[in-house]
Order: sequence, then C-alpha cells, then structure tokens
Amino acid sequence: MERRRLVVVLAALTGVLALVVIAAIFLGSARLSPADVLAVLTGRADASRTESVVIWGVRLPRIAAAVLAGGALAVAGAGFQGLTRNPLAEPSVLGVSSGAALGVVVAQLMGPASGVTDALRLTIFGFAGALAAGVIVYFIAATGSGLPVQTLVLAGVIVGLFFAAAITVVTSLVDINRLGGIVHWLLGNVSAIPPRGLAVFAMLGTVGFWLIAGQARQLNVLALGEEAALQLGVNAERLKLRVFVGSALLTACVVAFAGPIGFVGLIVPHSVRMVVGPDHRLVVPATLLGGAIFLLVADTLARNVVAPAELSVGVLTSLCGAPFFIYLLRTRYRAGL
Repeated sequence: MERRRLVVVLAALTGVLALVVIAAIFLGSARLSPADVLAVLTGRADASRTESVVIWGVRLPRIAAAVLAGGALAVAGAGFQGLTRNPLAEPSVLGVSSGAALGVVVAQLMGPASGVTDALRLTIFGFAGALAAGVIVYFIAATGSGLPVQTLVLAGVIVGLFFAAAITVVTSLVDINRLGGIVHWLLGNVSAIPPRGLAVFAMLGTVGFWLIAGQARQLNVLALGEEAALQLGVNAERLKLRVFVGSALLTACVVAFAGPIGFVGLIVPHSVRMVVGPDHRLVVPATLLGGAIFLLVADTLARNVVAPAELSVGVLTSLCGAPFFIYLLRTRYRAGL
C-alpha cells in the first residue's frame, strides 16, 4: 500500500514539475513567440539564432539549476527536521546556510570558479562551513531532553548572525570590482550553470540525497526517541552523523552554485507532510520533487515579474517563508511541541 501511494504521489509531482518546466521554457525577459520556442526544441531552428542561444544556453541550464537547488534544499530541510525531531529545523534557520556562505566566500577570494576543480573547491569550503555551523548550533541547543524548539531557533539565529558578521568582515576586504558579484550571489540567485559545473552539482547532490533517503526507515524509528531507536536496533549516533552530513552537503552544493536561499527547506517538507503524512520513506522523495517545483516557480516569477530586470529568488522565498515560519512557531509552540 505504501509503495503504491509513493508511486501515485511521485507520478503526480513529476507531472506538475513537467508542466512547470514547460512554462519556464516559454517564459522569460527575452520575448520569444511559442512558435520560435517550439522550433528550437524540435531542432528546426538554426543553432546560431538568438532563439536557440536563449533556450539552450540560458533558460534550460537555469531551469536545471533551479530544479537541482530546490530539490537539494527541500531534502536538506527534511533531513534536519527528521534528525532533530523539530519541525522548525531548516538550513537557514539553523545558521547552516550562513556557515556554508562564509566558506564559499573564502573560497571565492582564492580565485574565480570557472572549472570543475573550482566548483569542487567552492563546495568543499561551503561544506566545511555548513558542518561547523551545524555542530555549533547542536552543542548550544542540545539538552538532556533533546532540542527544545525555542533554544534551537535562538541558537540558529545567534550562529547565523555570527557567520553573517564574519562574511561582512571578509567582504569588506574585497576589491570593489569584485564586491558587486559577491553581494549579488549573497542575495540568492539561480543562474545558468555550465555543463561541467552542473554535472558536479548533480553528482554531489545525488550523494547527499542518497545519504538521507537511505536512512528514511531509520528516521521513522528515531522519531520515537533515541532510547526506543536503540532498543529497535538503530544506531542513533551513526544515523545522526549520516543524515547531518547529507543535509550539510546538499546545503553546501546549493550555496556554492546559487547562494544562500532560505526557507525552501521549511516550506516544502511541511507541505509534503500535509499530503503524505510523516513517513520519511514517502516524505524524502516527494520533498525532492516538491522542492524542485517550488524553487522553479519562484525563479520563473523572479525572471518575469519586473522583466527585463530580475528579482533575487532568495528574496521571494524569504517573503514566502517568513510568514510560514511565524505560523509554525506560534501554532506548534502553543500545541506544546
């Protein structure tokens, strides 16, 4: 029954994602007629024409980047929430995104990211920053009874502010000619990624997803408490390490390639749980597709709302996420979370 339900949910989300991808291909600041877009997609247009360059060189790579980033952030959020057994846990709330951002900024100062090696360098530095931030938050918030919601949120805010201040210090030392690009990246912006960079993103994202999805059943057991998990044969410490590393890696990938984009990992997992329930065997794969849909819709709006200018997609997700976070904090806290 669960497998059939999973297939139905994933099929429905895949259909929605396909529709959103098609809409994103046709929409953009460059005014292309539907006939021109169809001609490019069917190979009837010359590869040197502007329409072909826009579709194959800009829109499709950007759509792929948004899909990967959205799925990665959503699964990272689901992982952190399952790990801490706290519905408010999310990379940006926990300060993990800020830690990853500091690592990536430091890596950017070492040289531009133009190849596979440079992309790996950015991700590794981001991963180190994300790990550092997550460990600090955990040790601040952890008590003998778990991770209280108010303590976790406060610790995440404090650590996030610390790393944000560190980013300000580092960027104040940057040459003015490079500062504009770093500030633009810090706002959270999805852009077209070169094929090799996109391959690195997909590969590392797949590893992060595997680390979390492979522990879905154990996360269900962990929800009963660590003592119960141990009695049922689950190595809680090993499970927490694997899920934490996977979530940190997914966050680092997104921050390295698109900048810190907040609240995707908060909104999407909760929305998915409202539909499929708390079973992580359903939540994790459904969250992957849901996150891709959410961020692609947000990025498509960012590209078109004020065209030919663009909004930062990180701004749009924050505008959606802040009210959602307040709602969860008030309702769940009052419910005695």
